[in-house]
Amino acid sequence: MTPPREIYLEPGDFHFGAAPLRLATLLGSCVAVTLWHPRLHLGGMCHIQMATPSPTRGSGPLDGRYAEDAFLLFDQAVARNDTRLQEYTVKLFGGGNMFPDSGAGAIDVGPRNIAAARRLLAARGLTPRGEHVGGAGHRKLVFDLASGDVRLAFSNLAAEKEAAIV
Repeated sequence: MTPPREIYLEPGDFHFGAAPLRLATLLGSCVAVTLWHPRLHLGGMCHIQMATPSPTRGSGPLDGRYAEDAFLLFDQAVARNDTRLQEYTVKLFGGGNMFPDSGAGAIDVGPRNIAAARRLLAARGLTPRGEHVGGAGHRKLVFDLASGDVRLAFSNLAAEKEAAIV
């Protein structure tokens, strides 16, 4: 059996592929969405940095940093593989508060990213089957396209480190 290769997603990256493959990333206030097709063992992950692009952003290629563009990239990948979004298992991660002691004037990037992802999932009739969002801290994810499992390590700034399979 061929060992899976691992691709690390930086902020704004998007990848869609088939097993044997693992997709990994590290999230703070950013959000990752995973899509997995249980019969075909294919899927993808995005690493969203911001809910919406800057109003001064011009037109051009899709930019995975922004929620709307990342979801359009998913739409394209699903269509390219002759599948439908409703055939996929969806999971949602991230949106942590990286500066919990910064006070009430802090920008709520994490909650905005979570809200944007939920809105875009709902617009497509999708409900996450698993999620680990919010809180104060960062998450390390490894998404295995062979099983659909997402291994998660959460470094909670307010408590002990957590680990789980979602």
